[in-house]
Amino acid sequence: MAFYRLSRITRSLHSRRHRYSFVPATESSFSSPQLSEPGYCADSRRHLHHLFEFSGIFHSKNGVYNSTSIRSIGAYHELLQNSCFSTLASDGKGEESKNSNQNGGDRSWIDVYLPEKARPYAHLARLDKPIGTWLLAWPCMWSITMAAAPGSLPDIKMMMLFGTGALLLRGAGCTINDLLDRISILSRVLGASSLLLVFSYPLMKRFTFWPQAYLGLTFNWGALLGWAAVKGSLDPAVVLPLYASGVFWTLVYDTIYAHQDKEDDVRVGVKSTALRFGDSTKEWLTGFGIACIGSLALSGYNANLEWPYYTFLAAASAQLAWQILTVDLASRADCNRK
Repeated sequence: MAFYRLSRITRSLHSRRHRYSFVPATESSFSSPQLSEPGYCADSRRHLHHLFEFSGIFHSKNGVYNSTSIRSIGAYHELLQNSCFSTLASDGKGEESKNSNQNGGDRSWIDVYLPEKARPYAHLARLDKPIGTWLLAWPCMWSITMAAAPGSLPDIKMMMLFGTGALLLRGAGCTINDLLDRISILSRVLGASSLLLVFSYPLMKRFTFWPQAYLGLTFNWGALLGWAAVKGSLDPAVVLPLYASGVFWTLVYDTIYAHQDKEDDVRVGVKSTALRFGDSTKEWLTGFGIACIGSLALSGYNANLEWPYYTFLAAASAQLAWQILTVDLASRADCNRK
């Protein structure tokens, strides 16, 4: 009975050998190829022990047999030769699945939904990374909301207009940044001559340790424009503290962001507040956070806003404090999350 079962196993493995051609059919039953030859798995010795214990016992899921029951040395040797069939197939499928998951993980909605010809432009404008657009749009939304008549909703049409402008302006800024990273000093100066704030920011990190402050001046310009678009004029008591709060807020989040690139910045010779502040960064961030919340409170007071404004301002203060206290400035991943 043991020999009959062994024969069935041998015939099954013999059939697999011809199907996958892992083992040459002309291989002698007394000569064995080296385990390092192509077609044999690297961990064959481990898998051989799954089939055979060299003490003389043959293991199978159907039972345990003494090696004296094996009548055919050729069949025994053929079992050894075919011992890594299923392992090779499984490992190959696993590796293919791993590669497939890795390739799929790099795809964004741009690669899935946009036409192929439009994808490079969408990636250039960072449309799949909207945080920059939101950071540019929020000061505009604050200003438009605060300028609304008491008891009424803000002008939705105006907010949509400024939101679209933030998307386009951020895309233009990213494009200019990439261009300036690739072209000569003369081209940088010529490119910066059109819109000083928007287009000159990428140059600031090459000349000053405060490019984050310059970014704050650029990103929060909408605090002035939003009020003017609704009121037709500027109220300095409201818009100037609002503008300042946005600049301080930008100094907080962009200094944290700059810490994840500080090693690269040193290597290529660009500057940032992360390099300027060093180990004192959290003290600086705390000061900027207090100035941001204080400026928002002053702006709301001058605009005669009611208690709901201060309720939301208190929640924003708690979130900003949590962000500053918990960020790990030595961790790229945590700086990117915060």
